[in-house]
This record gives sequence, C-alpha cells and structure tokens, in this order.
Amino acid sequence: PPPSTPPPGGCTATYTVSNQWQGGFQGEVKVTAGSAAITGWTTKWTFANGQTVSQSWSTVLSSSGSTVTARNADYNGRLGAGASTSFGFIASWNGTNATPAVTCTAS
Repeated sequence: PPPSTPPPGGCTATYTVSNQWQGGFQGEVKVTAGSAAITGWTTKWTFANGQTVSQSWSTVLSSSGSTVTARNADYNGRLGAGASTSFGFIASWNGTNATPAVTCTAS
C-alpha cells in the first residue's frame, strides 16, 4: 500500500522486500519525516507468517514474538522536513512472506 501523508512532525515508513530466496529474505524500511523535522523515529510491525529477523543494520531492532520494533541508530534519527533514511534486515520465512503494515512514530 502507498504510504499516507505524514502529519507535521510525524513520519511514515515504507516496507519492501529487496531480495528473497528459499527460506530467507532481505527487507528494507524507508522512514520519511513529515512537514517538520524530527529528532528520532520508531517503526513497528507484526509478521503474520512466522518470519524471524536474524540481523539488521542502520537501526536498533528488537523482536518480541511476531512483533518487530526498529528505532533509529545514533546517526540517522535526525531528519529534516521531508527527508528520509532507510534501514535493512535479513529474516527467515517458511511458505508465506506477506508484507506487513508498518507504523512510524516520530520523537
């Protein structure tokens, strides 16, 4: 689904699968600031098909069950109005790899 227009001071996140192979895939999430600058961001999504993240970069990522929370790293939290940054991860999948909806909260 296309990202919605971010609110002032808010952010949006767009999830894409950039590469996929039997049992694994590489994902990328692009975070875009709204009409005002932000000093940090947190994205969150829930995998519906048992996918599990094994490594990530350009983010501080944690998982609890099927819910994944990814926060900005020290160097990519500050975004000017309309600016964006991306982070990536490697994860496993088995049978189905549906694209989750991702929320973004600015700080």
